[in-house]
Amino acid sequence: MPPIRHSERFTARVVAEIAVASLGGALLICALLADQRWLDRHFLPDFFLSRSRFVLEESVVRVAIAVLGAAVAFAVRRRIARFVVQRPGRALNVMVAVVLAFGASELILRVRNPNAAMLQEEPTYIEPSRRLDPQLGWVFVPSRTGRHNVGGRVLEYATDSAGYRVRRVDEPVDPDRPTIVFTGESMMFGEGLTWEESIPAQTGAIMGMQSANLAVSGFASDQAYLRLQTELTRFHRPVAVVTLFTPALFDRNLNDERPHLGPGLIWLPPVHHWRLTTIGKFLVPYRSDETIEGGITVTREVLQATVELARARGAVPIIVVPQFTPEDPSERALRRRILDEAGLSYVWVELDPKWRIPHEGHPDPRAAKAIAVAIAARLRER
Repeated sequence: MPPIRHSERFTARVVAEIAVASLGGALLICALLADQRWLDRHFLPDFFLSRSRFVLEESVVRVAIAVLGAAVAFAVRRRIARFVVQRPGRALNVMVAVVLAFGASELILRVRNPNAAMLQEEPTYIEPSRRLDPQLGWVFVPSRTGRHNVGGRVLEYATDSAGYRVRRVDEPVDPDRPTIVFTGESMMFGEGLTWEESIPAQTGAIMGMQSANLAVSGFASDQAYLRLQTELTRFHRPVAVVTLFTPALFDRNLNDERPHLGPGLIWLPPVHHWRLTTIGKFLVPYRSDETIEGGITVTREVLQATVELARARGAVPIIVVPQFTPEDPSERALRRRILDEAGLSYVWVELDPKWRIPHEGHPDPRAAKAIAVAIAARLRER
């Protein structure tokens, strides 16, 4: 009887070792197959990370996965297998504890912040302050002045009753005046900049014309279009509609955890994922080929619809594409596929990579001025 028991234990340990070695081998294979070409295809450019930093971080993660795989497959394989075979009850307790920990974490995340997916990048207490919106996901709190310290400067973010950024709350945008309408996200809004330094304000000053800043931080291209679609009817004399697109923010267009547009510009409600899944996607922003292709299609449709919407109101449509040089291959491929292949005209603005707000990443006053000058030049051409 004892020999049989010993044989069974030996067999169980061999099976356990094979299972652990297979896990380590899978990690090693993943690290080897995930070369730079594969990474560039599935991990999109990041606006706040340079190409060199992005590649460095990817390489570090690959090496870490390879080391972990080798350690599991060769160094600790026998220890793990021996522990599972000799103390099956304790091993089961560990597995149950891990599962319960994930479940508890998910529950806590849902209870503490049920709208985390919709609020996206910043909580409500970070200026400029936002509130939830069922159609767009979020908008700025109207008729409000918030203050935020950026690089030692205390900036004021003032919004009028419509939620547009203005110099002062008591100086709202006048919809009866000839107006250059701007839509987009935090770069167009002017995060990290005074009102006078923002792209819309500088463009308006150059052209001697009122500007209306409809941009909302964290917006994707479809959200910017939806806001423009709603707000443009308020303006009686829109001269131009300026929208911003940059390949470095294209990944934001693929987010479905907020109200979004699908193919054919059909409005779709947020898709509710597990909170832990959302955190995992944030830490490992992998995108499948199918997801990227779908995003390219919808982004083209959104920008084409933006141009058509502006023309229908007698306004000049301008798509501005700011690019902190050098443009990496992934950014170039996205720009060509979304804009060039669709025949969309745009204003390409090359920016010095040093023209960023320190420790913040957004365009500084010099970059904003270069973009404003380029927009004004295109307006004068038209």
